[in-house]
Amino acid sequence: MGDLGQWAEPFRVDVEEGELDELRWRLERVRWPDELPGVGRSYGMPLGEVQELVRYWRDGYDWRAAEARLNEWPQFTTVIDGARVHFAHLRSPEPDARPLLMTHGWPGSFVEFQKVAGPLTDPRAHGGDPADAFHLVLPHIPGFALSGPTRETGWEFKRVARAFGVLMERLGYGAYGVQGGDWGAAVSRELGRIRPDRVVGVHLNLLPGAGATEEPRPEELAALSPAERERTLASWERYRVWVRERQGYADIQSTRPQTLAYGLNDSPVGLLAWIGEKFGEWSDPRCPVDRDQLLTNVMLYWLTGTAGSAARIYYERAHADYHGQPPEVSRTPTALADFPRDNFVPLRHIAARTDTIVRWTSYDRGGHFPAMEVPELLVGDVREFFRGRATFPGAALSAGGQR
Repeated sequence: MGDLGQWAEPFRVDVEEGELDELRWRLERVRWPDELPGVGRSYGMPLGEVQELVRYWRDGYDWRAAEARLNEWPQFTTVIDGARVHFAHLRSPEPDARPLLMTHGWPGSFVEFQKVAGPLTDPRAHGGDPADAFHLVLPHIPGFALSGPTRETGWEFKRVARAFGVLMERLGYGAYGVQGGDWGAAVSRELGRIRPDRVVGVHLNLLPGAGATEEPRPEELAALSPAERERTLASWERYRVWVRERQGYADIQSTRPQTLAYGLNDSPVGLLAWIGEKFGEWSDPRCPVDRDQLLTNVMLYWLTGTAGSAARIYYERAHADYHGQPPEVSRTPTALADFPRDNFVPLRHIAARTDTIVRWTSYDRGGHFPAMEVPELLVGDVREFFRGRATFPGAALSAGGQR
């Protein structure tokens, strides 16, 4: 494994003032589009909502404070399979803490985990049981934010999972847990599938391929309990709405990410609307995402120029030889935290075909970004699941690891 310093470089977020000046210049010279009256959100993110966010971004948001907060985390970069991988490595003060790899999705970043990192790494300081402590590894997916841009084709989620397996090996973790939602769920699930010898448990807040994507057949419904039958119909209806009204962004990123990149890379307001719409639509309005946290996330995409590079993961998945096939079976123990305002309604009878589900907990609030919306619920669910995976053989950090 060797000393971390032999294969990784220390990293700090340090943005030159000139880049911030240019951003302010652009935010002061927005060319606003028109908007039809009375259409609400049906045509996209409302003009007034974007204008208010831009005003705050320009006049109220404090990047330097956000930058300082990011730099409280020990961060590093390394090269794996030809790609730059940026990661934060947060060692718990508890010596027997369990290693946990947490992976973000699109349009997120490791900023998603700011509210959960403290309680997970240092539960003693947050009113929890020190036996529930984790050493956290928070990487950026290659192509995203501080891990971008990628320089070659082929970075779909299975390749990302293999790269993150290498990262955990380099850190010296013999066994560890994984957690994720959105693309982070696909990466986490795949890593658990291909490395069952190392991954002791997969915790997800989205389960890829577990919703209804075709109209349920009468015989399928008849075999289900009344509650699961109702849930299956709800899953099918939500999927139909998704395809009809909300899938456009994914279709574009799966087919023409380069064309999209010109607009997102040139216009901070365009980037804010493209990303901000998803944080608005996909979260629970009862527990909305904090706008400073949203803007810090957007800033990482803007400052690194990786909106187009991050979008390419959709293209790579859509053009991979496995696309359209059912997920390969995973034997690794898997938990799902099911939040009601997420994009899809997962179904346990479908999930059981390809995943070893040992815990399934449905909550009454929260959406697609639970680490930002309902961090206390996500922290509690992660703790409960991995508490049941009490033995992490070989999980101790090797002599070469560093805080």
